[in-house]
Amino acid sequence: MQRAVSSYPFAPSVKVKLLNAGFHSAADLCDLRPLQLSKEAGISQEEAVEVLQAVRCEPGQERAAASQLTALELLEREQELGSIVTFCSALDTALGGGLPVGKTTEVCGAPGVGKTQLCIQLAVDAQIPVCFGGLGGKSLYIDTEGSFLVQRAVDIAQAAVEHCGLLAEDAEQQESLKEFTVETVLSNLFLVRCHDYVELLAETYLLADFLAHHPEIRLVVIDSIAFPFRHDFDDLSQRTRLLNGLAQQLIQMATNHNVAVILTNQMTTKVWNGHSKLVPALGESWGHAATQRLILHWEGTNRLASLYKSPSQTEATVRYQITAQGFRDVPHSNQPKASVDPTVSQSGSMSKRPRMEEV
Repeated sequence: MQRAVSSYPFAPSVKVKLLNAGFHSAADLCDLRPLQLSKEAGISQEEAVEVLQAVRCEPGQERAAASQLTALELLEREQELGSIVTFCSALDTALGGGLPVGKTTEVCGAPGVGKTQLCIQLAVDAQIPVCFGGLGGKSLYIDTEGSFLVQRAVDIAQAAVEHCGLLAEDAEQQESLKEFTVETVLSNLFLVRCHDYVELLAETYLLADFLAHHPEIRLVVIDSIAFPFRHDFDDLSQRTRLLNGLAQQLIQMATNHNVAVILTNQMTTKVWNGHSKLVPALGESWGHAATQRLILHWEGTNRLASLYKSPSQTEATVRYQITAQGFRDVPHSNQPKASVDPTVSQSGSMSKRPRMEEV
Protein backbone atom coordinates (compact mmCIF):
# COMPACT_ATOMS: atom_id res chain seq x y z
CA MET A 1 0.00 0.00 0.00
CA GLN A 2 3.01 2.30 -0.47
CA ARG A 3 2.21 3.32 -4.06
CA ALA A 4 2.55 7.07 -4.52
CA VAL A 5 -0.60 9.09 -5.17
CA SER A 6 1.19 10.87 -8.03
CA SER A 7 1.46 7.55 -9.92
CA TYR A 8 -2.32 7.05 -10.19
CA PRO A 9 -4.17 8.19 -13.34
CA PHE A 10 -6.16 10.85 -11.46
CA ALA A 11 -6.94 14.26 -12.94
CA PRO A 12 -4.02 16.69 -12.34
CA SER A 13 -6.20 19.00 -10.24
CA VAL A 14 -7.21 16.06 -8.01
CA LYS A 15 -3.59 14.98 -7.56
CA VAL A 16 -2.56 18.49 -6.53
CA LYS A 17 -5.36 18.74 -3.96
CA LEU A 18 -4.54 15.30 -2.53
CA LEU A 19 -0.84 16.11 -2.21
CA ASN A 20 -1.53 19.54 -0.71
CA ALA A 21 -3.81 17.88 1.87
CA GLY A 22 -0.99 15.56 2.92
CA PHE A 23 -2.02 12.40 1.08
CA HIS A 24 1.19 11.14 -0.53
CA SER A 25 0.66 7.36 -0.73
CA ALA A 26 -2.15 4.82 -0.99
CA ALA A 27 -1.62 3.97 2.66
CA ASP A 28 -2.72 7.50 3.60
CA LEU A 29 -6.09 6.94 1.89
CA CYS A 30 -7.06 3.34 2.60
CA ASP A 31 -8.90 4.00 5.89
CA LEU A 32 -10.87 7.05 4.73
CA ARG A 33 -14.49 7.26 3.69
CA PRO A 34 -15.64 9.25 0.62
CA LEU A 35 -17.25 12.10 2.56
CA GLN A 36 -14.23 12.46 4.85
CA LEU A 37 -11.79 12.53 1.92
CA SER A 38 -13.98 15.04 0.09
CA LYS A 39 -13.86 17.45 3.02
CA GLU A 40 -10.17 17.04 3.84
CA ALA A 41 -8.89 17.29 0.27
CA GLY A 42 -11.42 19.78 -1.05
CA ILE A 43 -12.61 17.51 -3.90
CA SER A 44 -16.12 16.46 -4.88
CA GLN A 45 -17.70 13.29 -3.48
CA GLU A 46 -17.66 11.76 -6.97
CA GLU A 47 -13.90 12.40 -7.24
CA ALA A 48 -13.39 11.03 -3.72
CA VAL A 49 -15.23 7.80 -4.57
CA GLU A 50 -13.18 7.39 -7.76
CA VAL A 51 -9.92 7.93 -5.83
CA LEU A 52 -10.84 5.43 -3.13
CA GLN A 53 -12.02 2.90 -5.72
CA ALA A 54 -8.62 2.99 -7.41
CA VAL A 55 -6.82 2.56 -4.08
CA ARG A 56 -9.16 -0.23 -2.96
CA CYS A 57 -8.56 -2.22 -6.13
CA GLU A 58 -4.83 -2.43 -5.47
CA PRO A 59 -3.59 -6.04 -5.27
CA GLY A 60 -3.44 -7.10 -1.62
CA GLN A 61 -2.45 -10.01 0.52
CA GLU A 62 -5.66 -11.93 -0.16
CA ARG A 63 -5.19 -11.78 -3.92
CA ALA A 64 -1.54 -12.82 -3.58
CA ALA A 65 -2.55 -15.80 -1.44
CA ALA A 66 -5.26 -16.79 -3.93
CA SER A 67 -2.73 -16.82 -6.78
CA GLN A 68 -0.79 -19.56 -4.99
CA LEU A 69 -3.64 -22.07 -5.16
CA THR A 70 -3.42 -25.04 -7.48
CA ALA A 71 -6.22 -25.71 -9.97
CA LEU A 72 -7.37 -28.71 -7.93
CA GLU A 73 -7.49 -26.67 -4.72
CA LEU A 74 -9.46 -23.95 -6.50
CA LEU A 75 -11.95 -26.52 -7.85
CA GLU A 76 -12.44 -28.05 -4.40
CA ARG A 77 -12.95 -24.64 -2.83
CA GLU A 78 -15.57 -23.66 -5.42
CA GLN A 79 -17.43 -26.94 -4.87
CA GLU A 80 -17.46 -26.33 -1.12
CA LEU A 81 -18.98 -22.87 -1.56
CA GLY A 82 -22.14 -24.29 -3.11
CA SER A 83 -24.91 -22.36 -4.83
CA ILE A 84 -28.25 -20.71 -4.13
CA VAL A 85 -31.34 -22.29 -5.67
CA THR A 86 -33.97 -20.22 -7.45
CA PHE A 87 -36.89 -22.59 -6.65
CA CYS A 88 -37.26 -23.05 -10.42
CA SER A 89 -35.63 -26.45 -10.97
CA ALA A 90 -35.37 -25.94 -14.75
CA LEU A 91 -33.35 -22.77 -14.22
CA ASP A 92 -31.27 -24.37 -11.45
CA THR A 93 -30.37 -27.17 -13.85
CA ALA A 94 -29.33 -24.69 -16.53
CA LEU A 95 -27.17 -22.88 -13.97
CA GLY A 96 -25.52 -26.07 -12.77
CA GLY A 97 -27.33 -26.22 -9.42
CA GLY A 98 -28.24 -22.57 -8.79
CA LEU A 99 -26.57 -19.16 -8.57
CA PRO A 100 -22.88 -19.79 -7.75
CA VAL A 101 -21.32 -18.42 -4.57
CA GLY A 102 -18.03 -16.61 -5.08
CA LYS A 103 -19.03 -15.22 -8.48
CA THR A 104 -20.99 -12.29 -9.92
CA THR A 105 -24.19 -12.80 -11.92
CA GLU A 106 -25.95 -10.14 -13.97
CA VAL A 107 -29.73 -10.50 -14.38
CA CYS A 108 -31.09 -8.40 -17.26
CA GLY A 109 -34.67 -7.83 -18.35
CA ALA A 110 -37.44 -5.43 -19.25
CA PRO A 111 -39.65 -3.92 -16.51
CA GLY A 112 -42.16 -6.38 -15.06
CA VAL A 113 -40.47 -9.55 -16.28
CA GLY A 114 -39.46 -10.67 -12.77
CA LYS A 115 -35.92 -9.43 -11.97
CA THR A 116 -36.81 -8.11 -8.51
CA GLN A 117 -38.96 -11.19 -7.83
CA LEU A 118 -35.94 -13.41 -8.53
CA CYS A 119 -33.71 -11.26 -6.33
CA ILE A 120 -36.09 -11.43 -3.37
CA GLN A 121 -36.45 -15.18 -3.91
CA LEU A 122 -32.68 -15.61 -3.80
CA ALA A 123 -32.38 -13.39 -0.71
CA VAL A 124 -34.73 -15.82 1.06
CA ASP A 125 -33.26 -19.01 -0.41
CA ALA A 126 -29.73 -18.11 0.72
CA GLN A 127 -31.01 -18.68 4.27
CA ILE A 128 -32.34 -22.23 3.80
CA PRO A 129 -30.76 -24.42 6.53
CA VAL A 130 -27.78 -26.58 5.63
CA CYS A 131 -29.58 -29.78 6.59
CA PHE A 132 -32.08 -29.05 3.79
CA GLY A 133 -29.29 -28.58 1.26
CA GLY A 134 -29.11 -24.79 1.65
CA LEU A 135 -26.36 -22.46 2.80
CA GLY A 136 -27.86 -21.29 6.10
CA GLY A 137 -26.54 -17.79 5.48
CA LYS A 138 -27.78 -14.20 5.44
CA SER A 139 -28.45 -11.71 2.64
CA LEU A 140 -27.73 -8.07 1.86
CA TYR A 141 -30.11 -6.28 -0.52
CA ILE A 142 -29.08 -2.90 -2.00
CA ASP A 143 -32.14 -1.24 -3.53
CA THR A 144 -31.53 1.65 -5.96
CA GLU A 145 -35.00 1.83 -7.52
CA GLY A 146 -37.22 1.60 -4.47
CA SER A 147 -38.75 -1.60 -5.84
CA PHE A 148 -38.16 -3.84 -2.82
CA LEU A 149 -41.48 -4.79 -1.19
CA VAL A 150 -41.39 -6.14 2.35
CA GLN A 151 -44.76 -7.85 1.97
CA ARG A 152 -43.45 -9.73 -1.07
CA ALA A 153 -40.47 -10.90 0.99
CA VAL A 154 -42.92 -12.10 3.67
CA ASP A 155 -44.92 -14.11 1.11
CA ILE A 156 -41.81 -15.74 -0.38
CA ALA A 157 -40.32 -16.46 3.04
CA GLN A 158 -43.57 -18.05 4.22
CA ALA A 159 -43.62 -20.31 1.15
CA ALA A 160 -39.98 -21.34 1.69
CA VAL A 161 -40.58 -22.13 5.37
CA GLU A 162 -43.67 -24.21 4.53
CA HIS A 163 -41.75 -26.01 1.77
CA CYS A 164 -38.97 -27.02 4.16
CA GLY A 165 -41.62 -28.06 6.69
CA LEU A 166 -43.01 -30.55 4.16
CA LEU A 167 -39.52 -31.95 3.51
CA ALA A 168 -38.51 -32.32 7.17
CA GLU A 169 -37.92 -35.98 8.09
CA ASP A 170 -35.23 -36.41 10.74
CA ALA A 171 -34.73 -34.77 14.10
CA GLU A 172 -32.05 -32.40 12.81
CA GLN A 173 -34.36 -30.98 10.17
CA GLN A 174 -37.23 -30.66 12.63
CA GLU A 175 -34.95 -28.80 15.03
CA SER A 176 -33.66 -26.43 12.33
CA LEU A 177 -37.23 -25.36 11.51
CA LYS A 178 -37.41 -23.71 14.92
CA GLU A 179 -34.83 -21.19 13.70
CA PHE A 180 -36.01 -21.01 10.09
CA THR A 181 -39.12 -18.86 10.41
CA VAL A 182 -40.49 -15.85 8.56
CA GLU A 183 -39.30 -13.60 11.39
CA THR A 184 -35.72 -14.92 11.30
CA VAL A 185 -35.60 -14.72 7.49
CA LEU A 186 -36.59 -11.05 7.60
CA SER A 187 -34.16 -10.41 10.46
CA ASN A 188 -31.30 -11.87 8.41
CA LEU A 189 -32.09 -9.87 5.28
CA PHE A 190 -30.24 -6.53 5.49
CA LEU A 191 -31.72 -3.76 3.34
CA VAL A 192 -29.88 -0.65 2.10
CA ARG A 193 -31.53 2.11 0.04
CA CYS A 194 -29.29 4.10 -2.33
CA HIS A 195 -30.79 7.13 -4.09
CA ASP A 196 -28.02 7.92 -6.61
CA TYR A 197 -24.77 6.58 -7.98
CA VAL A 198 -22.66 8.44 -5.40
CA GLU A 199 -24.48 6.67 -2.55
CA LEU A 200 -24.17 3.34 -4.39
CA LEU A 201 -20.43 3.74 -4.92
CA ALA A 202 -19.93 4.84 -1.32
CA GLU A 203 -21.93 1.84 -0.06
CA THR A 204 -19.94 -0.51 -2.27
CA TYR A 205 -16.72 0.95 -0.92
CA LEU A 206 -17.87 0.11 2.62
CA LEU A 207 -19.08 -3.40 1.73
CA ALA A 208 -15.79 -5.15 2.48
CA ASP A 209 -15.85 -3.92 6.08
CA PHE A 210 -19.53 -4.80 6.45
CA LEU A 211 -18.96 -8.34 5.16
CA ALA A 212 -15.96 -8.75 7.44
CA HIS A 213 -18.22 -8.01 10.42
CA HIS A 214 -21.05 -10.21 9.03
CA PRO A 215 -19.29 -13.36 7.73
CA GLU A 216 -22.61 -15.25 7.56
CA ILE A 217 -23.73 -13.24 4.51
CA ARG A 218 -23.78 -15.40 1.40
CA LEU A 219 -25.66 -13.15 -1.03
CA VAL A 220 -25.31 -9.50 -2.04
CA VAL A 221 -27.95 -8.07 -4.39
CA ILE A 222 -27.76 -4.72 -6.18
CA ASP A 223 -31.16 -4.02 -7.73
CA SER A 224 -30.42 -2.33 -10.02
CA ILE A 225 -26.90 -1.44 -11.11
CA ALA A 226 -28.17 0.48 -14.15
CA PHE A 227 -30.76 2.83 -12.66
CA PRO A 228 -28.43 5.30 -10.86
CA PHE A 229 -25.96 5.37 -13.76
CA ARG A 230 -28.54 6.04 -16.49
CA HIS A 231 -30.02 9.17 -14.91
CA ASP A 232 -28.36 12.58 -14.59
CA PHE A 233 -24.98 11.30 -15.81
CA ASP A 234 -23.59 13.36 -18.71
CA ASP A 235 -19.91 12.36 -18.55
CA LEU A 236 -19.94 8.91 -20.17
CA SER A 237 -16.16 8.45 -19.89
CA GLN A 238 -16.36 9.00 -16.13
CA ARG A 239 -19.33 6.62 -15.97
CA THR A 240 -17.29 3.94 -17.72
CA ARG A 241 -14.36 4.41 -15.32
CA LEU A 242 -16.62 4.25 -12.27
CA LEU A 243 -18.44 1.16 -13.55
CA ASN A 244 -15.17 -0.63 -14.33
CA GLY A 245 -13.88 0.13 -10.85
CA LEU A 246 -17.16 -1.00 -9.33
CA ALA A 247 -17.06 -4.27 -11.29
CA GLN A 248 -13.54 -5.03 -10.08
CA GLN A 249 -14.52 -4.32 -6.47
CA LEU A 250 -17.52 -6.65 -6.69
CA ILE A 251 -15.52 -9.48 -8.25
CA GLN A 252 -12.85 -9.15 -5.56
CA MET A 253 -15.51 -8.99 -2.85
CA ALA A 254 -17.29 -12.12 -4.15
CA THR A 255 -14.00 -14.03 -4.14
CA ASN A 256 -12.56 -12.80 -0.86
CA HIS A 257 -15.75 -13.02 1.20
CA ASN A 258 -17.36 -16.09 -0.43
CA VAL A 259 -20.62 -14.42 -1.42
CA ALA A 260 -22.80 -14.59 -4.52
CA VAL A 261 -23.24 -11.15 -6.08
CA ILE A 262 -26.40 -10.52 -8.11
CA LEU A 263 -26.65 -7.38 -10.24
CA THR A 264 -29.84 -6.49 -12.09
CA ASN A 265 -29.64 -4.48 -15.29
CA GLN A 266 -32.21 -2.77 -17.49
CA MET A 267 -32.69 -3.15 -21.23
CA THR A 268 -32.24 -0.50 -23.92
CA THR A 269 -33.01 -0.30 -27.64
CA LYS A 270 -30.11 -0.65 -30.07
CA VAL A 271 -30.54 0.28 -33.74
CA TRP A 272 -28.29 -1.54 -36.22
CA ASN A 273 -28.63 -1.55 -40.02
CA GLY A 274 -32.13 -0.14 -39.77
CA HIS A 275 -33.27 -2.80 -37.31
CA SER A 276 -33.85 -2.35 -33.60
CA LYS A 277 -33.53 -4.83 -30.77
CA LEU A 278 -33.46 -4.83 -26.98
CA VAL A 279 -30.03 -5.26 -25.43
CA PRO A 280 -28.72 -4.92 -21.84
CA ALA A 281 -27.99 -1.34 -20.82
CA LEU A 282 -24.64 0.25 -19.82
CA GLY A 283 -22.83 -0.59 -23.04
CA GLU A 284 -20.82 -3.46 -24.44
CA SER A 285 -17.86 -3.03 -22.10
CA TRP A 286 -20.12 -3.62 -19.09
CA GLY A 287 -21.17 -6.93 -20.64
CA HIS A 288 -17.80 -8.37 -19.61
CA ALA A 289 -18.12 -7.21 -15.99
CA ALA A 290 -20.06 -10.13 -14.48
CA THR A 291 -19.00 -13.78 -14.45
CA GLN A 292 -22.29 -14.86 -16.00
CA ARG A 293 -25.28 -13.13 -17.58
CA LEU A 294 -28.91 -14.21 -17.33
CA ILE A 295 -31.56 -12.47 -19.45
CA LEU A 296 -35.24 -12.65 -18.51
CA HIS A 297 -37.60 -11.91 -21.39
CA TRP A 298 -41.06 -12.43 -22.78
CA GLU A 299 -42.22 -14.69 -25.60
CA GLY A 300 -45.87 -13.82 -25.98
CA THR A 301 -47.33 -14.42 -22.52
CA ASN A 302 -44.54 -16.81 -21.52
CA ARG A 303 -41.63 -15.77 -19.31
CA LEU A 304 -38.26 -17.11 -20.43
CA ALA A 305 -34.86 -17.12 -18.74
CA SER A 306 -31.85 -17.39 -21.05
CA LEU A 307 -28.33 -18.06 -19.85
CA TYR A 308 -26.19 -16.20 -22.40
CA LYS A 309 -22.82 -16.12 -20.67
CA SER A 310 -21.28 -18.61 -18.26
CA PRO A 311 -17.74 -19.98 -17.81
CA SER A 312 -19.01 -23.47 -16.95
CA GLN A 313 -22.51 -23.94 -18.40
CA THR A 314 -23.76 -24.00 -21.98
CA GLU A 315 -26.33 -21.50 -23.26
CA ALA A 316 -29.87 -22.51 -22.38
CA THR A 317 -33.40 -21.11 -22.29
CA VAL A 318 -36.09 -22.27 -19.85
CA ARG A 319 -39.58 -21.17 -18.88
CA TYR A 320 -40.56 -19.92 -15.44
CA GLN A 321 -43.51 -18.28 -13.76
CA ILE A 322 -44.12 -15.82 -10.93
CA THR A 323 -46.67 -17.12 -8.43
CA ALA A 324 -47.94 -15.94 -5.08
CA GLN A 325 -45.24 -18.18 -3.54
CA GLY A 326 -42.44 -16.72 -5.66
CA PHE A 327 -40.21 -17.74 -8.56
CA ARG A 328 -41.32 -21.18 -9.76
CA ASP A 329 -41.30 -23.81 -12.52
CA VAL A 330 -43.98 -23.94 -15.17
CA PRO A 331 -46.05 -27.14 -14.69
CA HIS A 332 -44.87 -29.94 -16.97
CA SER A 333 -48.23 -30.11 -18.73
CA ASN A 334 -47.58 -26.59 -20.01
CA GLN A 335 -43.85 -26.94 -20.46
CA PRO A 336 -42.52 -27.35 -24.01
CA LYS A 337 -39.53 -29.53 -24.75
CA ALA A 338 -36.64 -28.20 -22.68
CA SER A 339 -33.99 -26.31 -24.61
CA VAL A 340 -31.32 -27.05 -22.02
CA ASP A 341 -28.34 -28.85 -23.52
CA PRO A 342 -28.14 -32.42 -22.17
CA THR A 343 -24.47 -31.87 -21.31
CA VAL A 344 -25.38 -29.20 -18.75
CA SER A 345 -24.48 -30.20 -15.20
CA GLN A 346 -27.29 -31.78 -13.23
CA SER A 347 -25.67 -31.08 -9.86
CA GLY A 348 -27.60 -29.70 -6.93
CA SER A 349 -29.43 -31.11 -3.95
CA MET A 350 -32.83 -32.54 -4.82
CA SER A 351 -34.04 -31.60 -1.36
CA LYS A 352 -33.98 -28.01 -2.54
CA ARG A 353 -36.18 -28.65 -5.57
CA PRO A 354 -39.57 -26.94 -5.27
CA ARG A 355 -42.99 -28.30 -5.80
CA MET A 356 -44.87 -27.01 -8.82
CA GLU A 357 -47.18 -24.14 -7.97
CA GLU A 358 -50.28 -23.37 -9.96
CA VAL A 359 -51.10 -19.70 -10.56
